[in-house]
Amino acid sequence: MSERVVGDPSALEPEKEVRALRKEIRRHDHLYHSVGEPEISDVAYDRLYLRLTELEKAFPELVTGDSPTQRVGAPPRPDLPSVEHAAPMLSLDSTQEEADVRRFDERMRGATERDAVGYVLEPKLDGVSIEIVYADGVLRRAVTRGDGRVGEDVTDNIRTIRSVPLRLWTGVRPAPSRLAVRGEVLMSLSSFEGLNQRLVEGGARPYANPRNVAAGAIRQLDSGITAERPLDCFVYDVLEVRGIAFDTDDSVLEALGDWGFRVPSRIRSVRGVEEILAYHARYAEDRDALDYEIDGIVIKLNDLAARAEIGATSHHPRWALAYKFEPRKEITRIHRIAVQVGRTGALTPVALLLPVEVGGVTVSRASLHNREELVRKDIRERDRVRVQRAGDVIPQVVEVLDGERADRSPPFPMPDSCPSCGTPVVASGPGTFCPNRFGCPAQLRGRVVHFASRHGLDIAGLGAETASVLVDRGLVGELVDLFDLTETELAELPGFAETSAANLVRSIQERRATELRRFLFGLGITGVGRSVAADLAAHFQRLEALLEADPEALAEVPGIGPKMAGEIEAFLHDDRTAGSVRALFGRMERLTAPPPPEAPAGRWAAKRFAITGTLSSMRRDRAREIVEAAGGRVTSGVTRGTDVLIVGRKAGAKAAKARELGVEVWNEEAFLKEAGLDEPGPEA
Repeated sequence: MSERVVGDPSALEPEKEVRALRKEIRRHDHLYHSVGEPEISDVAYDRLYLRLTELEKAFPELVTGDSPTQRVGAPPRPDLPSVEHAAPMLSLDSTQEEADVRRFDERMRGATERDAVGYVLEPKLDGVSIEIVYADGVLRRAVTRGDGRVGEDVTDNIRTIRSVPLRLWTGVRPAPSRLAVRGEVLMSLSSFEGLNQRLVEGGARPYANPRNVAAGAIRQLDSGITAERPLDCFVYDVLEVRGIAFDTDDSVLEALGDWGFRVPSRIRSVRGVEEILAYHARYAEDRDALDYEIDGIVIKLNDLAARAEIGATSHHPRWALAYKFEPRKEITRIHRIAVQVGRTGALTPVALLLPVEVGGVTVSRASLHNREELVRKDIRERDRVRVQRAGDVIPQVVEVLDGERADRSPPFPMPDSCPSCGTPVVASGPGTFCPNRFGCPAQLRGRVVHFASRHGLDIAGLGAETASVLVDRGLVGELVDLFDLTETELAELPGFAETSAANLVRSIQERRATELRRFLFGLGITGVGRSVAADLAAHFQRLEALLEADPEALAEVPGIGPKMAGEIEAFLHDDRTAGSVRALFGRMERLTAPPPPEAPAGRWAAKRFAITGTLSSMRRDRAREIVEAAGGRVTSGVTRGTDVLIVGRKAGAKAAKARELGVEVWNEEAFLKEAGLDEPGPEA
């Protein structure tokens, strides 16, 4: 190995030497972390790094943010501010079935009108998604995926990862003026095992899996702690770029490597579904020999223009698919079965297992879902069972291995009354529920945790353990009581001291001013997750307007159909729920909502459309695009607020409801004429 290093430092002025050292160190970082072909030994590299450190210490005015010495971590931060992504970071649709992969290929061939489609295949890394933004080649920002639209600013933490270039490598191609990339932060299995060994030898509790370590490390408020973790980062997509155009995904990956990023190994460009299946099979065989966790492969359309044409849903791109591996399975024994009461009142049987390691994670419990699932699989206490992690994440009991034994325990009976409050339970479908919504301590504990959760009001220090203490000691009888907690009361509780009591009270009071979407999510409204809460906040702007909305008004919100609208209305207008919501609202200082969307322009501006039946000349998503391009909006149901119903073949109940409400109805021919598309093209 040649020892190419910078010449005699004394021959250069400090400023010039610093620039030369940084350039040389960046080159060696690129060769080591991205190319995998180091030119010098670790000792020679350390000499370069030490000399740069000495110079920057002697001349602090020469220190810059992109210097290799600045990876060691910044001063601790009080919080991780939220930042909007350069482009949405969508999740991937996924499957474990070969038939789904073949259907995906059929859709891609139909959409591109080609007999064989080109794909890029790569491993699906089991890490933490991250967006990294560069301006004029220098790292400016790094943001967690969050909800796909907004994430947490973790720039200081990402700067500590050596495989993330602080300045783009420009030895092959110039850096664009702006570049936003998507990658995955993870820890290798060998590094993870070494970390756990050190923890055990030091008397500390080991981590369960590498992903948990990575997720916790990049969200540290003190980036010095992150710097101590041996993290890596693989980059595989460009979210935004200025000044450069790409035609294919493999050209994007080539550019990422040229700029100094580490890209996933064994990426392949293939044509057709048979090559996809062969690649998946080979990777599945090699999976246990890899030094990092993967749970499948990613199939991506290679042609970027075709991707743009095919588009995406609100959740995932239509041009990509995750083809996952079969979950790892292990054998253990059920120690006993317990029943858990959730915040919605659902009683869930849970298998408490003798701990077993499944895919690097110690599993000691698995949900048995509901009473019908319990009977269908005939799962009993003391049974020997095979367990797996569904999607390599959620533990589940696959099968019972003791089914033929004569000395098995009797079938497990679901309780007749709630284990938490003693109220007689009710059966609804396959589930069992406690109807004592406002008097059941277990449901209240769950509602407190949900209200304070990260996507709710995000109250620091109010987790499941604290919620249990507050409810069990009678300090919180309903959600609004959280705002009346005092430092004196909390300091007397187990696990609290004067400082922690003051911190929790302050955290709660600070959240009296929050975003409307967070407040709505925290209420735990039936069917309302993060995305729907954000849509409701954007549409209604004020909580009062939402509380006054009837099901028809709710159904006008994009993505909310008549069934969900009815469930939301029923929740908000329940006598006890409505009182609780208004009491909470009375304690809030401010609920902010995003600005309403700009008024649409076009011939159908502000008109509301619905579509039913099968259109013969185009797909329904194409019809939606035509309506939206002309300023209209497509809703899922027909209400009094609907202006036009577009009817295709085999129209359903929407057509009858439109006639009943006097809504204007267009057949496909009328729709094409009104849209100015009397002669549909190839897309139709």
